[in-house]
Amino acid sequence: MTVLSSRFLLQLTLCAALLGGSSCARRKEAAPAPVAETVKPAPAAAPIKRTAARDLTDVMAEELLLSDEQQTKVRTLLRATVQQVNEARTQFAADKTALNKELMRINTESETQLRQVFSAEQFKQYQLKKRSMQAKMQARRTAEK
Repeated sequence: MTVLSSRFLLQLTLCAALLGGSSCARRKEAAPAPVAETVKPAPAAAPIKRTAARDLTDVMAEELLLSDEQQTKVRTLLRATVQQVNEARTQFAADKTALNKELMRINTESETQLRQVFSAEQFKQYQLKKRSMQAKMQARRTAEK
Protein backbone atom coordinates (compact mmCIF):
# COMPACT_ATOMS: atom_id res chain seq x y z
CA MET A 1 0.00 0.00 0.00
CA THR A 2 1.29 3.45 -0.80
CA VAL A 3 1.55 6.36 1.61
CA LEU A 4 -1.19 8.19 -0.25
CA SER A 5 -3.67 5.34 0.03
CA SER A 6 -2.81 4.86 3.74
CA ARG A 7 -3.58 8.51 4.43
CA PHE A 8 -6.81 8.20 2.52
CA LEU A 9 -7.86 5.17 4.59
CA LEU A 10 -6.91 6.97 7.81
CA GLN A 11 -8.98 10.03 6.83
CA LEU A 12 -11.86 7.83 5.79
CA THR A 13 -11.74 5.99 9.10
CA LEU A 14 -11.61 9.26 11.08
CA CYS A 15 -14.54 10.69 9.13
CA ALA A 16 -16.56 7.55 9.64
CA ALA A 17 -15.76 7.62 13.35
CA LEU A 18 -16.78 11.28 13.65
CA LEU A 19 -19.96 10.87 11.69
CA GLY A 20 -20.83 7.50 13.14
CA GLY A 21 -21.16 8.73 16.71
CA SER A 22 -17.89 7.77 18.33
CA SER A 23 -16.97 9.14 21.69
CA CYS A 24 -15.31 12.12 20.07
CA ALA A 25 -16.01 15.47 21.72
CA ARG A 26 -17.12 17.02 18.44
CA ARG A 27 -20.06 14.67 18.08
CA LYS A 28 -23.42 16.23 17.21
CA GLU A 29 -25.83 16.78 20.07
CA ALA A 30 -29.16 15.06 19.71
CA ALA A 31 -31.79 17.48 18.46
CA PRO A 32 -34.50 18.20 21.02
CA ALA A 33 -37.83 16.60 20.32
CA PRO A 34 -40.23 18.98 18.59
CA VAL A 35 -42.78 20.52 20.91
CA ALA A 36 -46.35 20.57 19.71
CA GLU A 37 -47.96 23.95 20.27
CA THR A 38 -51.66 24.27 20.72
CA VAL A 39 -53.39 27.23 19.21
CA LYS A 40 -55.71 28.90 21.64
CA PRO A 41 -58.68 30.86 20.33
CA ALA A 42 -58.65 34.57 21.00
CA PRO A 43 -60.33 35.38 24.29
CA ALA A 44 -63.80 36.80 23.99
CA ALA A 45 -64.03 40.53 24.46
CA ALA A 46 -65.19 41.59 27.88
CA PRO A 47 -68.86 42.53 27.88
CA ILE A 48 -69.71 46.20 27.89
CA LYS A 49 -71.04 47.26 31.26
CA ARG A 50 -74.56 48.59 31.51
CA THR A 51 -73.15 51.68 33.20
CA ALA A 52 -71.66 52.65 29.82
CA ALA A 53 -75.18 53.50 28.63
CA ARG A 54 -75.72 55.70 31.68
CA ASP A 55 -72.35 57.40 31.30
CA LEU A 56 -72.83 58.12 27.61
CA THR A 57 -76.35 59.40 28.25
CA ASP A 58 -75.00 61.77 30.90
CA VAL A 59 -72.38 63.12 28.51
CA MET A 60 -74.95 63.49 25.72
CA ALA A 61 -77.34 65.29 28.06
CA GLU A 62 -74.61 67.74 28.97
CA GLU A 63 -73.29 68.30 25.45
CA LEU A 64 -76.61 68.33 23.56
CA LEU A 65 -78.78 69.89 26.27
CA LEU A 66 -81.25 67.01 26.31
CA SER A 67 -84.59 67.32 28.07
CA ASP A 68 -85.48 64.86 30.84
CA GLU A 69 -87.75 62.98 28.44
CA GLN A 70 -84.97 62.75 25.84
CA GLN A 71 -82.52 61.52 28.48
CA THR A 72 -84.89 58.73 29.48
CA LYS A 73 -85.38 57.67 25.85
CA VAL A 74 -81.65 57.82 25.08
CA ARG A 75 -80.74 55.85 28.21
CA THR A 76 -83.27 53.12 27.30
CA LEU A 77 -82.04 53.05 23.71
CA LEU A 78 -78.37 52.82 24.73
CA ARG A 79 -79.05 50.06 27.28
CA ALA A 80 -80.73 48.03 24.54
CA THR A 81 -77.76 48.74 22.25
CA VAL A 82 -75.29 47.58 24.90
CA GLN A 83 -77.29 44.38 25.37
CA GLN A 84 -77.34 43.74 21.60
CA VAL A 85 -73.59 44.33 21.34
CA ASN A 86 -72.86 41.93 24.19
CA GLU A 87 -75.10 39.28 22.64
CA ALA A 88 -73.40 39.73 19.26
CA ARG A 89 -69.94 39.40 20.84
CA THR A 90 -71.01 36.13 22.41
CA GLN A 91 -72.78 34.78 19.33
CA PHE A 92 -70.05 35.72 16.82
CA ALA A 93 -66.96 35.34 19.01
CA ALA A 94 -65.31 32.95 16.56
CA ASP A 95 -66.25 34.86 13.39
CA LYS A 96 -64.80 38.38 13.36
CA THR A 97 -66.26 39.20 9.94
CA ALA A 98 -69.79 38.29 11.03
CA LEU A 99 -69.26 40.15 14.32
CA ASN A 100 -68.18 43.34 12.55
CA LYS A 101 -71.14 43.10 10.19
CA GLU A 102 -73.54 42.66 13.11
CA LEU A 103 -71.96 45.54 15.08
CA MET A 104 -72.32 47.82 12.04
CA ARG A 105 -75.99 46.83 11.79
CA ILE A 106 -76.54 47.54 15.49
CA ASN A 107 -74.77 50.89 15.19
CA THR A 108 -76.85 51.92 12.17
CA GLU A 109 -80.06 50.96 13.96
CA SER A 110 -79.01 52.88 17.07
CA GLU A 111 -78.14 55.99 15.05
CA THR A 112 -81.54 55.84 13.32
CA GLN A 113 -83.30 55.67 16.69
CA LEU A 114 -81.22 58.53 18.09
CA ARG A 115 -82.17 60.66 15.07
CA GLN A 116 -85.84 60.15 16.05
CA VAL A 117 -85.21 61.23 19.66
CA PHE A 118 -83.04 64.28 18.92
CA SER A 119 -84.09 67.47 17.26
CA ALA A 120 -82.45 68.16 13.88
CA GLU A 121 -79.95 70.54 15.51
CA GLN A 122 -79.17 68.12 18.35
CA PHE A 123 -78.52 65.30 15.87
CA LYS A 124 -76.23 67.57 13.85
CA GLN A 125 -74.32 68.44 17.05
CA TYR A 126 -74.25 64.76 18.00
CA GLN A 127 -72.63 63.88 14.65
CA LEU A 128 -70.03 66.63 15.13
CA LYS A 129 -69.27 65.85 18.78
CA LYS A 130 -69.62 62.05 18.77
CA ARG A 131 -65.89 61.30 19.11
CA SER A 132 -65.30 63.91 21.81
CA MET A 133 -68.31 62.66 23.80
CA GLN A 134 -66.98 59.09 23.66
CA ALA A 135 -63.57 60.33 24.85
CA LYS A 136 -65.23 62.28 27.67
CA MET A 137 -67.17 59.19 28.75
CA GLN A 138 -63.95 57.12 28.76
CA ALA A 139 -62.22 59.77 30.87
CA ARG A 140 -65.08 59.71 33.40
CA ARG A 141 -64.95 55.93 33.58
CA THR A 142 -61.19 55.98 34.10
CA ALA A 143 -61.49 58.63 36.83
CA GLU A 144 -64.04 56.46 38.68
CA LYS A 145 -61.62 53.53 38.90
